[in-house]
Amino acid sequence: MKTLSCRAGSLAAALGDAHKSAAGTLWSVEGAIALPRLGSEAGLTGRLSELAGRSVAILADQRATAAALVDLDGLARRLVLWPPDLALDHLPGVLREAEIDLIVTDRTDLAAYAEGTPIVRGGSAVERGDQTVDRPAATEWILFTSGTTGLPKMVVHTCAGLTGAIAAGTSGAAATWGTFYDIRRYGGLQILLRAIVGGASLILGGAGESTGDYLKRLAAHGVTHLSGTPSHWRNVLMTPAARMIAPAYVRLSGEIADQPILDALATFYPHAQIGHAFASTEAGVAFEVGDGLAGFPAHFLRDAAGEVQMKVGDGTLRIRSSRTALRYLKSALQLRDEDGFVDTSDMVEIRDGRVRFVGRAGGIINVGGLKVHPEEVETILNQHERVRMSLVKARRSPLTGAIVTADIVLNGRRAAEALNERDSISEILAYCRARLPAHKVPASIRFVDSLEVLPSGKLARHG
Repeated sequence: MKTLSCRAGSLAAALGDAHKSAAGTLWSVEGAIALPRLGSEAGLTGRLSELAGRSVAILADQRATAAALVDLDGLARRLVLWPPDLALDHLPGVLREAEIDLIVTDRTDLAAYAEGTPIVRGGSAVERGDQTVDRPAATEWILFTSGTTGLPKMVVHTCAGLTGAIAAGTSGAAATWGTFYDIRRYGGLQILLRAIVGGASLILGGAGESTGDYLKRLAAHGVTHLSGTPSHWRNVLMTPAARMIAPAYVRLSGEIADQPILDALATFYPHAQIGHAFASTEAGVAFEVGDGLAGFPAHFLRDAAGEVQMKVGDGTLRIRSSRTALRYLKSALQLRDEDGFVDTSDMVEIRDGRVRFVGRAGGIINVGGLKVHPEEVETILNQHERVRMSLVKARRSPLTGAIVTADIVLNGRRAAEALNERDSISEILAYCRARLPAHKVPASIRFVDSLEVLPSGKLARHG
């Protein structure tokens, strides 16, 4: 089918075109709806003219948010997507900074935080009576970064920029997508837009739904394409329901896709194409790799003629493209440097013709003046046959300032064999000593049943 994009109009127009050829289905815990009818679910019929040119905050569940986006893109001046884990205490400040005129919501707990801002409540599905309303606006889409302290930064995108990578090659109308991301975050929004723009179907997760229950629904609806962070996927591989699905395509993004998780997925889903992409709220989608190897080919840095240009500066990956965000909203921080590059803060090293991610610039552990990237140690730990996933942290030390420690979730198939915890720890530490400098080897290891994963899908790295 024809590839559609917000470059040529609004989401409503894209869905209208999709309806003429092939139309996907949106499945949620509430039921199914054909994507071309999604806008009617917002309950805004008859009020679209009232919302034209306004700045709107959307505080609703995933399905209601998707419906409001379809109705309001190209109509509203600005749309703020409120993520599920952002405390309502931040709402008054956001309303002021984003100059919000109206709140569209399906919630009943906002009055105390809205400070007099008008609230428009979505209704049940109705036929759209004013879908021919003019859509002259180049709507700003405001997304929040996944910061864990204070108010996350608000990042300004356009629908054209958000769909730029999708227009380069969609999965097609035959695809049925699922995602462990929430569509109110950048990673999940990309999958929603991929379904809308490409005419594919999408299976949304439910609020509080367990990984196992979501996998069962994915299986019931015949998921073919599934995305999540490496932490999401490690949890999947520890879930019995993982064998109920047989995806044709597995996508990883949001964290470092190390070799252990890529190999584990290739073994578990031998008929699936395994791809990992680099994308962030600020930098947008930069590239996707499908060769089964961690990192990306170094020639990506040299091939600067395409839509995305990348370089390494002071050890971090820098990206320039039409897919990056426009700016931070109401912030003195500069999103791009004078040459238009966004500093991702992801530290990389070039080895053997490949660019490898080693960690975040702000996450380095200082052990007696020597630097340790937690993710580098985790990659080694995760290679051990007993280990499914790990979290490396710093612990204060009076001698070196900090030491390296690790929490480990054992591989389910090997956990029963780890009856002697002391011997198992000694074995894993010996494995690390053979592969890491002494200052990077964990001083202590603790076995845990699970590791906390943030709503963004990333491992929780507190402190």
